[in-house]
Amino acid sequence: MAAASGDSGYGVNFPASSPHVVAVGGTTLRPDGSARGWDETAWTPGTDQGAGSGCSGRLPKPAWQDDPGCDHRTVADVAAVADPATGVAVYQTYGGNGWYTYGGTSAAAPVIAATYALAGPPPPGSDPASFPYRHPAALHDVTTGPAPTACTPAYLCTAGPGYDGPTGLGSPNGVDAFRAS
Repeated sequence: MAAASGDSGYGVNFPASSPHVVAVGGTTLRPDGSARGWDETAWTPGTDQGAGSGCSGRLPKPAWQDDPGCDHRTVADVAAVADPATGVAVYQTYGGNGWYTYGGTSAAAPVIAATYALAGPPPPGSDPASFPYRHPAALHDVTTGPAPTACTPAYLCTAGPGYDGPTGLGSPNGVDAFRAS
């Protein structure tokens, strides 16, 4: 259900480009003094690095996706922390001993899958990938982040208000965006 968008910056990968999965982009997450307590930006550390994003050249755009600059499936849908410098902490007992920090969109995808699990089972016959598009206000809109690569249209590789390629509609703000209604 949740597929990593890839870690090579602008460009789409399968299975994230499939209209049958939730394509998960990536962010950098750092503590700050805001009310939320976190500063979140698109994860794009350099040329050919960062959250995968873009427009599929072959796979159809699902009915629930309506960004204007791509006639086919656009990646990503949502995002979670993926920067290896600020990634997820994992206690490793096999092949290691202690806490390690992991990153990449392959670390972000399980965060989104877990958020769907916390939201509860989807109704039979529903399309869970469409749920965030019904509730974008229930997500943290990630609006900034460096863009080492230029692309057209720019929103496919640069974070900004509303939908963008690297972070989709945003990152989880609870589970409401991951429910059917």
